[in-house]
Amino acid sequence: MSESKASVTWQENKAFMGVSPSGHDVQIDADKAKGASPMELILLGLGGCASYDVVSILQKSRQEVTDVRCELTAHRAETVPAVYTDIHMHFIVTGQDIKDKQVEKAVKLSAEKYCSASRMLVQGGVNITHDFEVIAG
Repeated sequence: MSESKASVTWQENKAFMGVSPSGHDVQIDADKAKGASPMELILLGLGGCASYDVVSILQKSRQEVTDVRCELTAHRAETVPAVYTDIHMHFIVTGQDIKDKQVEKAVKLSAEKYCSASRMLVQGGVNITHDFEVIAG
């Protein structure tokens, strides 16, 4: 099992500075004035993790990908803790001669096998769905 170390230091009010295990600063603000909220960062982490998988899988299958965007729509519980209950991930893949079947396979592999963030959230009870569209370009 590998170990990661990060830190979060209070700055003022509801603002904090996070330092990732790789040494990158991340501004965190529950009021969203100086940075993303903690829950927004979870959503972005999921999108980043899954998008990396999709790009990597498509490149390995020799698809000429020029852009991948993941649009996430999330719903949270009404009561505390206001956890995510449902997240929908819509992948928009742009490139030349991109095959729908390859994109479908990449999205499915990410969701079911490779994306650590997705697997962790699903195991925690979050319903995650996904779809995609391919744009020539």
